[in-house]
Amino acid sequence: MDEKKNNEREEIFSERVRAGKRTYFFDVKSTRSNDYYLTITESKRRYKEDGFTYEKHKIFLYKEDFNKFINALNATVGHVKDELMPDVDFEQFDKQDEEREREVKVESTIDTELNWD
Repeated sequence: MDEKKNNEREEIFSERVRAGKRTYFFDVKSTRSNDYYLTITESKRRYKEDGFTYEKHKIFLYKEDFNKFINALNATVGHVKDELMPDVDFEQFDKQDEEREREVKVESTIDTELNWD
């Protein structure tokens, strides 16, 4: 069996969420016994003198904890939205993300090659 370095397991499924200076990765991986678990990784880009580096934090979430984790996350987010910040329109953040994505797509279609005639 081919061992991956640092015991990294092959990703079965991956979802990426870009959030400003942070990116979150939700990856499904499999154990040697074909059981599945989830890794949640927060990646932050940091500037150093010699260039950029990425600071990463990772959580491993196992199937027996999925429901407990989701319930606690939903309850916590619900408390913040309903009790602590009821006047905030949280959908505005989705709209801002959609606008940024559209801007990036437009920028990527602009021809930046210089032509000297």
